[in-house]
Amino acid sequence: MSNIPKDIKVGKNVVIEEGVKIGKNVVIGHNSIILEGTQIGSNVKIGSNCVLGIQPSNNKRMRRINNINNKLIIENNTTIGNMVSVYLGTLISQNTFIGDHASIRESVSVGEGTVIGRASIVELNSEIGSNCTIQTLGYITGDTIIEDNVFIGPCVSMSNDKYMGAKAYNLKGPHIKKGAKIGNNTSLLPGIIIGENTIVGAGSVVTRDVGNNQVVVGIPAKKINTP
Repeated sequence: MSNIPKDIKVGKNVVIEEGVKIGKNVVIGHNSIILEGTQIGSNVKIGSNCVLGIQPSNNKRMRRINNINNKLIIENNTTIGNMVSVYLGTLISQNTFIGDHASIRESVSVGEGTVIGRASIVELNSEIGSNCTIQTLGYITGDTIIEDNVFIGPCVSMSNDKYMGAKAYNLKGPHIKKGAKIGNNTSLLPGIIIGENTIVGAGSVVTRDVGNNQVVVGIPAKKINTP
């Protein structure tokens, strides 16, 4: 181990590989593994049974992102729950909260003050802004952009492959603009844009772009008039 301050609190059976950098007043729970390339700021709390700094792998059918940054950066005052996995090439900004069982893939950025809920999944090559909330079991597909102050309800699902693997396609997830709110169990199709401060009602299926300051509901989602 190297660059490990004496004031960190480490649980039983913790593995910290060579080259890991850890700031002051860090707590690491039992059985967690901190892999090479991970940089942890100060006042970070990490739960038990986490794996941080996972090296991405794939097979011939899976997409490879070349030239990813071989570092996982976790900034100050972040809290990570139990059984969380986070890959190399990702930035977790300060004051972030990541719930138990969450998974965050490579080439992802998570903005300051954002909450990633319990058992949520954030796929590769996605951007999540500051002060966002992604609630329990949210699925953020690869190649998604979520701007600041967005709310994603429980069990929201997104997709990025318009042809479901039937032919070549430039993968593109949704782009959710600042202040938008997505109700629980909503499905967002590939490449759609959700406008600023727009509300998508629970259980909707959004199949086309939605403008700013709208309320849409239904299957497919349509604009409704509000008082």
